[in-house]
Amino acid sequence: MKKVIYENFGNPVEVLKMIEEDPKPLAEGELRVEVLRSPINPSDLIQIAGNYGVRPQLPAVAGNEGLGRVVEGDGLPIGQLVLLPVGQGTWVSEVVAPAAHFTPLPEGDLDQLSMLLVNPATAWLMLTEFMDLKEGDWMIQSAANSGVGGYLVQLCKARGINLINVVRRESAIPGLEKLGAAHVLVDGPDLPKRVKQAAGAPMKLALDAVAGETFGRLGETLERGGTLVNYGAMSLEPAAMQAGTLIFRDIRVRGFWLVNWFERASKEERMATYAKLTEMVLKGELYAPIDRHFGLDEIQEAAGYTWQGARTGKVLVAPNGV
Repeated sequence: MKKVIYENFGNPVEVLKMIEEDPKPLAEGELRVEVLRSPINPSDLIQIAGNYGVRPQLPAVAGNEGLGRVVEGDGLPIGQLVLLPVGQGTWVSEVVAPAAHFTPLPEGDLDQLSMLLVNPATAWLMLTEFMDLKEGDWMIQSAANSGVGGYLVQLCKARGINLINVVRRESAIPGLEKLGAAHVLVDGPDLPKRVKQAAGAPMKLALDAVAGETFGRLGETLERGGTLVNYGAMSLEPAAMQAGTLIFRDIRVRGFWLVNWFERASKEERMATYAKLTEMVLKGELYAPIDRHFGLDEIQEAAGYTWQGARTGKVLVAPNGV
């Protein structure tokens, strides 16, 4: 079997490498699953760099989510499509684990189903957990052309929520408009003024994955008592906000990490959330544009391509070919 590992934390382009080893024999109750797709998320690269909320023990197998098909074992039918165990190490050609660790899925678009675990859930939960938004309400997000951002565009449109989308480059605008985004603005010092002109109303909720000065600018667009949720730091800078914005607008600042939700949510809550998201993906109501597929032997190129940012969609690892 083939797998991508890293023995040190650092630049993914430099520390990732593919190795080959003998397939693991099956124990009783285990399945062998051929890996079909595994997305490369920014959080994967941040974890490999050693800057994520959890540091795996080294050497570690890279990748945290993906999709596969059962090829051997008992507990699920041969040929069954399954979600891979979270955090198992998914940039591999096959996964061996107890049958109970895999989640059966109906047949559907392999690319879209492989991304089900992290980004759609993050978008859904940030939209529903922090504020009870009604049809016609206004909210704003940074990193709107990210995977999470694209799902938020679709979810807000389906619920009739007005969304201001903030990006860091003009070239990201057409892709968002194709997803159905009605308001897309390029970030800059005068962002709060342009948001007011576009919406004519203050924002109730702001979702930020950039940090830096963008964090503060989003805060300035909020109504008094509004909520600002940070879930990333793509700028690699500390989140900055003027004290006056925080004090006089009484801004609520929250953080979101999907791992924390997994730890506190009941099994029933997790199942209900993913059942809803799976249904929407299968119906085509939620999707993410795909930019490129890479093989395991191209992982360094794939990591560099993902991190450079100027992409038209998601980058996926296809360990056994497209």
